[in-house]
Parts: sequence; structure tokens; C-alpha cells
Amino acid sequence: MALTPKEKAKIIEKVRTHEKDTGSSAVQVGVLTEEIARLTEHLKTHRKDNHSRRGLLRMVAQRKKLLDYMRETSTRQYNSLIKKLGLRR
Repeated sequence: MALTPKEKAKIIEKVRTHEKDTGSSAVQVGVLTEEIARLTEHLKTHRKDNHSRRGLLRMVAQRKKLLDYMRETSTRQYNSLIKKLGLRR
């Protein structure tokens, strides 16, 4: 259920800011967004899986914190990331 290294590399390639960027806020938000989407699909079929639901809520909170940080530090990068990932903010 977790992201494979190939899928993760594809996401990193899409949102990174420079060639060796693997842990910036933008990359972390991109990876969390993909994991949230996968977990949301899982919870549509397994409605009573409360352990996964807790993990989902934790990931959403972490992504929100990272996005708030990005909005405060670099608004231009924040806006471009929101458009790339198709997030509603």
C-alpha cells in the first residue's frame, strides 16, 4: 500500500526545485498528497478501518503544516506547488 521507490521518484521529479532536491517542503507535500489520495481510496472500500483513518488525519495535518510554512516563507513557490498538485487552498 505504500509508495514504491519508482512512484516516489516520479513525484519528486515533478515537484523538486533543483536536481538534488529530495527533502524540501515541496517534495514532502507532493509525496504526502499522493499517499493521502491512496489512503482515501482505501477508506472508500474499508469504511471501518479506523487505524488507517487516524493515519490519514495525521498525514493531512502534516501536509497542512508544511503548506502553511511554505506560504509564509516563499509565496511564489507555494502558489506554483498548489497549481501543480491541484490542491484547493
